[in-house]
Amino acid sequence: MSDAGTVIVGAGVGGLTAALLLAARGERVTVIERQPTSGGKMRLIDGVDAGPTVLTMKWVFDAIFAAAGADFAAEVPVRAAEVLARHAWRAGERLDLHADPARSADAIGDFAGAAEARGYRAFLAEAKHIHDTLDGPFLQSNAPTQLGLVAGTAASGGIGGLANLWRVRPYATLWRALGKHFRDPRLMQLFGRYATYAGSSPFEAPATLMLIAHVEQAGVWLVDGGMHRIAAALERVGTGLGVRVRYGENVREIVARNGRASGIVLASGEELGADAIVLNADPNAVATGLFGAGIAAAVPALPVAARSLSAVTLTGYASTHGFALARHNVFFGSDYANEFAQLAANRLPTDPTIYLCAQDRGDGADPVGPERLHLIMNAPPTGDTHPLSPAEIARCEQRIHERLALCGLTLSQPRLTITTPSAFEARFPATGGSLYGRATHGAAAAFQRPTARTKLPGLYLAGGATHPGAGVPMAAISGRLAANAVMAGRASIRR
Repeated sequence: MSDAGTVIVGAGVGGLTAALLLAARGERVTVIERQPTSGGKMRLIDGVDAGPTVLTMKWVFDAIFAAAGADFAAEVPVRAAEVLARHAWRAGERLDLHADPARSADAIGDFAGAAEARGYRAFLAEAKHIHDTLDGPFLQSNAPTQLGLVAGTAASGGIGGLANLWRVRPYATLWRALGKHFRDPRLMQLFGRYATYAGSSPFEAPATLMLIAHVEQAGVWLVDGGMHRIAAALERVGTGLGVRVRYGENVREIVARNGRASGIVLASGEELGADAIVLNADPNAVATGLFGAGIAAAVPALPVAARSLSAVTLTGYASTHGFALARHNVFFGSDYANEFAQLAANRLPTDPTIYLCAQDRGDGADPVGPERLHLIMNAPPTGDTHPLSPAEIARCEQRIHERLALCGLTLSQPRLTITTPSAFEARFPATGGSLYGRATHGAAAAFQRPTARTKLPGLYLAGGATHPGAGVPMAAISGRLAANAVMAGRASIRR
C-alpha cells in the first residue's frame, strides 16, 4: 500500500479547489478521477459546455488563485456581460436584464409599467439585504446552524441584528415574497426562476434565494473559451504545485481503520493510504454504500422526496433563425404553477420553460451559421427508477422546439446530443439524476446539506451537493471549506 497524503476523490470544481489550496499549504495531494478529464458537472460535449454556463462571484476565484500564488484573470480570461439574460414568453414579448440596474428598471418599466419598475428597485434592495445578512454567518461558515445564524446575526447587530435576520423572510416562499414586489405574472416567473438555480421550485423554496439577484447584479462573467477553462486552470495551477491527478480510475471502497478514514481501494485492487480523504461526489453515494458498507453511516441518506431537480439537455450545434439570442436566454412556459406541479409529481412538464445558452454570443458580433448551443429543460430526478423511453425523449425534444417556436426561434440543421436523467444518474450515482443535491424547500433545507466534516474522522466532503450549495462559486467555496477542515484536522491530531 502506497501513501498518497491527502486523496481527493473526484476532479470537479470542489475537489480541484481543495487540492489546489492544500497543495499551496505544502500538503501532498493525489486526485482520483474516474472520467478521462477534469471538471465533474463542468463537462464538454463536442467542444460545447454541457454543464454550468453562468459565472458569478468572480471574487471567489480571485481569492482562491491568489492563495495559491496565481492570478485568476491571467489563467482564465473573462469579460463582464452587459446583458445578464434575455427572457421571452411568446413572439414579440421579450425583456432583457442588464448589468446596469438602472437600464433594467427602465426596461421593466417599458415592458410592464412604472409600478413594476419601482417594485424591481425594492426587490433589488431586499436581495442585497438578504445577501449581506447571510454571507458571513451562512455562506462562508464551515457548519452553519439556524441557532448559530441567529446568534451570529444578533451579535453583530444586537436586537437590530435579530430584526435584520427576520427581514430575510426565511419562512416565506420565494413566490410569495415576489408577490410583494410584482403584480405582473411574467416578472414573477422571471425572478422565481432563481429557485431552479438550486434545483428547486419557487413555490416551495424560501425567499432567501432572492440573494441570487444581488449576486448576478454584482457581475455575470463570460469565460473566453468556455466554462471548462476554470476546471482546467484549477488543475494546471494545482499540478504546478505538485498535485498528482490520476484519470480513468474508479474508487471501489473508502477504507476506515481505527475509527478514521485511512485510504481508498481502486477498482484495480490497488490501495492508497491517506492521511485525509476529500470526497467530491454526491454525499448520498456514501450513504447508500457505493464506497463501502463500512463507511455508509458517515453521511445521512437523502430521502428520494428531498432530491433536487434533474434535467433533459440538448447540446451541440445548430443555425438559429427568428430570435436575436444573447449568451443567456430563457423561454418561459405559459403556466409556471402547473409546470412545477408536474415536476413534483415526477412527470415531465407538458409546457416547459427552456434555458438556452448560446455560447458564441456575447455583447459583440453575432455568429454566422451553426453555433454552439446548450438547452436545458427541468425534469424529475427519477433516472434510477424511470428511464425515459424513446417516445418520451422524442416528446421532450418536440416540446422544447415548440416552446422556442412560440417565442419566434427556430433551429435548423441541429446536431444536438441529448442527456436524460438516467445519463446523469450514471455519471453521478445515487442521485436519480438530481443535479443539485438536496432541494432547497423550506426554511431548514439549507441547514440540512452535509458540511465538509462527516461523522467519520479523516473523511471530508466537497461539491455542489454539500454546503453552501449548488453553483460554480458555491462548489469552489465548498472546496475551500474542505481544505480548511483538513488542515484543522491536522492541527487537532498534532495536538
